[in-house]
Amino acid sequence: MKQSLRATLKRGSFAGIATAGAAALMLSGCGAAPDAGSGGKSASNYTGCIVSDSGGFDDQSFNQSSYDGMKKAEKDLGINFKSAESKSNSDFETNLNGMMSAGCNLTVTVGFLLGDATKKAAADNTDKHFAIIDYSYKDPIANIKPVVYDTAQAAYLAGYVAAATTKTGKVGTFGGIKLPTVTIFMDGFYDGVQAYNKAKSKNVQVIGWDKASQNGSFTGDFEKQDTGKQVTKNLLDQGADIIMPVAGPVGKGAGAALKEAKAAGKDVKLIWVDSDGYLTAPEYKDLMLTSVIKKMDEAVETVVKDDKDGKFTNAAYVGTLANDGVAIAPFHDLDSAVSAETKSAVDALKADIVSGKLVIESKASPKK
Repeated sequence: MKQSLRATLKRGSFAGIATAGAAALMLSGCGAAPDAGSGGKSASNYTGCIVSDSGGFDDQSFNQSSYDGMKKAEKDLGINFKSAESKSNSDFETNLNGMMSAGCNLTVTVGFLLGDATKKAAADNTDKHFAIIDYSYKDPIANIKPVVYDTAQAAYLAGYVAAATTKTGKVGTFGGIKLPTVTIFMDGFYDGVQAYNKAKSKNVQVIGWDKASQNGSFTGDFEKQDTGKQVTKNLLDQGADIIMPVAGPVGKGAGAALKEAKAAGKDVKLIWVDSDGYLTAPEYKDLMLTSVIKKMDEAVETVVKDDKDGKFTNAAYVGTLANDGVAIAPFHDLDSAVSAETKSAVDALKADIVSGKLVIESKASPKK
């Protein structure tokens, strides 16, 4: 991320606010939130807010993509904008309290880990609206809109591409924390590899995840890049030459390990998640085979626009291949590494998933 944007993030966020009172003071002057059943608000009287998880808004992944959507809403819709960047899980409630004191019309929270804190804030502030990325509640909550993604569908395509492209016959994946929003990628990736094996009578192995047992490799958090680097080295040592980290900023550790392996003469590749890593993590673009994308920026802007126009609902948005909510990124500089036959097969698989002919299943798939 460019330094100017980093500066903007830090100026616009309230990371690690000591108390809700301090947050209220720093965020004072924002417009009041609408009643749950109110009509539209003018842009000048509307404030959209966002709270990150501990990965921060410059994670080159889901926090950053969601933040970009709110910034785009600010530019396109002319709304006011506030953000709070969490440094640890203990910041969630404090940051949300700060947003409530600010009178935010809609507060977007980013990530599964904010589920409980968002639910509490919504219960304590029933006149305010919320949207949460990557989390849905068993029982719908009137003033929270879940924004979730069936990423297994896009990860399936990435798994097929990886299996078709590997030179060693082994591909790897690992996660940050073992959460449904992480394992759904790994399930789809695993099944995509198996689809290639069945179609081509091959035996490409997936190292780092077993779908049947739901066991695999995890770093335990979304922050420690050194751990991600070591896990990636372990996967490389076991013969994998294509790695898909599902770990937010920890994925940078995977990129670093792969860069070192490439410098040592190994033909290795990286698959990014959440955003198009070729664009958001350009330091690894020469390694980037593809990315499994969740279009969170577009969803966030749409949710903000609907709320501003008085059209808020708590119905979950589920991103799929059919509604273009998930996708795989172009192959960019590694386009020549993917055969025309593989590209055609992926197009056909996507068409079958969109039509419903092919159903991709994961224990973590969101309910439609």
